[in-house]
Amino acid sequence: MVIDSPPAQSSPGVVTGADGRVRCAWAGGSDPEYLRYHDEEWGTPLHGDRPLFEKLSLEGFQSGLSWITILRRRPGFRAAFHGFDLAAVAAMTPDDVDRLMLDTGIIRNRAKILATIANAALTLDLVRERPGALDDLLWSFAPTGRPARPASYTQAPAVTEESTAMSTALRALGFRFVGPTTLYALMQSAGMVDDHAAGCWKPPPWELAATG
Repeated sequence: MVIDSPPAQSSPGVVTGADGRVRCAWAGGSDPEYLRYHDEEWGTPLHGDRPLFEKLSLEGFQSGLSWITILRRRPGFRAAFHGFDLAAVAAMTPDDVDRLMLDTGIIRNRAKILATIANAALTLDLVRERPGALDDLLWSFAPTGRPARPASYTQAPAVTEESTAMSTALRALGFRFVGPTTLYALMQSAGMVDDHAAGCWKPPPWELAATG
C-alpha cells in the first residue's frame, strides 16, 4: 500500500483521532474512507477465494499509485469486474477490455485489465475442483510468529521472504502483477501480518475473527 503523508501533528507512529482513538498515523488524516479502511479492513484476516482474488487484483492495480486512489474507485472496479466473480471475469472478451479502457471509474491500464482477466481464469482453474484453493495457497505463506509491532508504518518492510516466496509460486502458475512488494501489501491488508504501529487501537489479526 502506498500511503499519503501522515498528518503533521502526529507522532512518528500513531495519532489520536477526533473520536479519541489512537490509530496508525497514515489513517489519522481527514479522509473518512482511509479511517474506515484502517479500522474495518486493514490487518483484519480475510478469507475466501473471491475476496482474496479481489484483493489481489486491486493490489495489482495499485502499483505505482496511492492506495486511496484505489479505495475511491473500488465501487467502479466492482461494477466493471462483475463483483470479481471468477467465472464472469474469466469470460470477459477483448470487447470488454476495450470498453473498460473507456471506463473512468477504474484505473485504465490495459496490461492490468488483461492481467486481471487472465488471473481470474487461473484462479478458476485452481478452485473449480477444490474450492478454497486460492485461500489455502495465499495463506500458506503467512508467517506463524507474533512479532512486536513496528514503531511506525515507515519501519514496516516492503518485501519479505514470505512475500517473495508467494510471488514465486503465483508467477510459476502464470499469474501477472504479483511481485513481492504487491504481495506484501496484500499480506498486510489481509491480516497475514500485523504492521499496525505500536500503540494503535486495532487488535492484531490473531485476535480478530476471519471474514470473507
